Amino acid sequence: MKITKSVLVSCCCLVMQTASSSITNNSNSNDDDDTIPTFHTQDEQQKASDYANYFSAYADLHHQKIMLTDTHRMTAYHDAIMKNQHVFRDKVVMDVGSGSGILAVWAAKAGAKRVYAVEYTDMAKHARKVVEANGVDHVVTVIQGAVEDVTIPVEDWEAFNLQTEEGATTADECPADDDDASISCKQQQSKVVDIIISEWMGYFLLRESMLDSVIRARDMFLKPKSGILLPSHATMLIAPIMNEDQHHMVIEEYLEGMNDWNDYLVNAKKQYGVDMSILTEEYDKEQRDYYLKSSHYVQLDDDTILAPPIVVKTLDLAVCTLEDAKGVDEAEFSFDIESSGSGADDEEEINGFAGWFTVDFQSRTDEVGKQFGAKMTNPVHFSSSPEIGDTHWGQQAFYFPSAIPIHSNGKVKIDGTMEMIRSKENARLYNVKLQYTIGAAAADGLNNVMDMVESVYKIP
Repeated sequence: MKITKSVLVSCCCLVMQTASSSITNNSNSNDDDDTIPTFHTQDEQQKASDYANYFSAYADLHHQKIMLTDTHRMTAYHDAIMKNQHVFRDKVVMDVGSGSGILAVWAAKAGAKRVYAVEYTDMAKHARKVVEANGVDHVVTVIQGAVEDVTIPVEDWEAFNLQTEEGATTADECPADDDDASISCKQQQSKVVDIIISEWMGYFLLRESMLDSVIRARDMFLKPKSGILLPSHATMLIAPIMNEDQHHMVIEEYLEGMNDWNDYLVNAKKQYGVDMSILTEEYDKEQRDYYLKSSHYVQLDDDTILAPPIVVKTLDLAVCTLEDAKGVDEAEFSFDIESSGSGADDEEEINGFAGWFTVDFQSRTDEVGKQFGAKMTNPVHFSSSPEIGDTHWGQQAFYFPSAIPIHSNGKVKIDGTMEMIRSKENARLYNVKLQYTIGAAAADGLNNVMDMVESVYKIP
């Protein structure tokens, strides 16, 4: 079915009226339901569900290969390690979510004296083979389990001369009559790791919520004064985009889906004598949720970005908290978008926003870390932005209910806020709430300001 622009606008205006939703049920930051539970506190049903929904794919070599062939990803981690070998030399390293073990191998080759490659899935078996095949099994030990559950092997304390920072409590000083204080004290004794390295980032940075495990590993094992995390910092950005073909394709697929449903209703009534139309509303909701109220994975070209991106969240991995990992508080944005002035007959249009992230591998910037932390003399920057080229993360596109036209020689101003909140149904997934107003100025001086638009998108 060919969809004309007039049909598209008509359809999208209908969506505009119904896209408004609420995520207030997810906004209670004190509710433990939106926190990834520590593994040893989960029941078996929760473990099985989390494995099926999240971990299982990472046990497949096919999935690992997608990440291993992402040149931008691999180069960033390789350079961060191999161009800063002075940071790794004679240090204790923990690779959280080690996967195939390649980061652990690089850490060993950079001179680490001990590397703990922690991997929850059966990919740990392949990682052991990779470690042995590369001749670093005397340095790297692969530990299969959740990082929340693992402990430093007792025999390593003497074998690798493991040390906590000066001033840490010794075992003899831990209280025996206070269970909580004793546990805290023993955790202090486990802080023997100098470097935590992890590739934890998901779509639009936070999807999958693996950052929770990295933060827990930091609090359990990293030396608090001198320890470093790689990557050390992360940033989330959004920008308006022109991606007309895919935006229209999404709308068309929604319309075709509903046309197929209507054809089915006619056939079901005619052939089987059953009226199924009572389900139309629910079917339409499913289709809208999938096509119109979900973000879409895209690999955008640089010329699709219509205005400089705006930062909506930054994270310092040395000090960020589990609360910080839950999402993005209400972040303001303002974009001024001008017509390209190409003089083309067709109007340009704004199709939505795109979100992506950057990470940095650099020295600590917190006050304690600046004094005691190792110095990354060759910092590395990684970006999943369109200007970099394709990465396996791509970008997330949040398409408008209807495209916003940019008249020839005109301007459009978009002001609003963005929130990103962890889903109640699955704490590894997120919802994004966008609220914005649109002001348009034409070449003849006419101005038009739309009412506030509110849309909620799932990041699938």
